[in-house]
Amino acid sequence: MKIALQAEELAQFLLVVFLLRLQPVELPWWLWPIIFLAPDLGMLGYLHSPQIGAITYNLFHHKLIALFVIGLGYLLHQPVILLAGLILYGHSSFDRMLGYGLKYPDAFKHTHLGWL
Repeated sequence: MKIALQAEELAQFLLVVFLLRLQPVELPWWLWPIIFLAPDLGMLGYLHSPQIGAITYNLFHHKLIALFVIGLGYLLHQPVILLAGLILYGHSSFDRMLGYGLKYPDAFKHTHLGWL
């Protein structure tokens, strides 16, 4: 089952990469890795406490929030907002492919996919 879930997340990640190539936003190549890792700034909440860290991490890694941002960017015809949503979704899929899920408030390593 684990391999099937990882394959599913890989497929979603690759779909996002394809959709990103279709976007009209032109960025230098060196900016893409920075933008791709930007959702991990949600981990900064762990500097305060595991509870706050779980909330901030999950806000930046929840796929429904990413889909909302994608939809908002599409409806408002704002490529930058659409791009942000695609990055959030792709980053979340990539993390889940590696086994990093949404966090429980007791510990960073306790995720909805199990313990890391």
